[in-house]
Amino acid sequence: MTKPSKTDWSHLAQQDDPEIDTSDIPELGEAFFRQAELRVPAKQTVTIRLDADVLAWFKDQGAGYQTRINQLLRQYMQAQQNRR
Repeated sequence: MTKPSKTDWSHLAQQDDPEIDTSDIPELGEAFFRQAELRVPAKQTVTIRLDADVLAWFKDQGAGYQTRINQLLRQYMQAQQNRR
């Protein structure tokens, strides 16, 4: 189980970026980015039946509609997990 954050997220959200104190966070230099690796979570191909109007709406939003569907499903999953 993860520990709850001590960050006051509501206060932080009300601040503009220049107002946020990041002095305790070191800058990431060239060496960090030379060694950094992109890790994309594994995806699994599935067949899913969606109502035609739902699929059309997502496609009308432009490229990346499958990613957006996945993001919404993830948000729903996490909301359900948090209810427990």
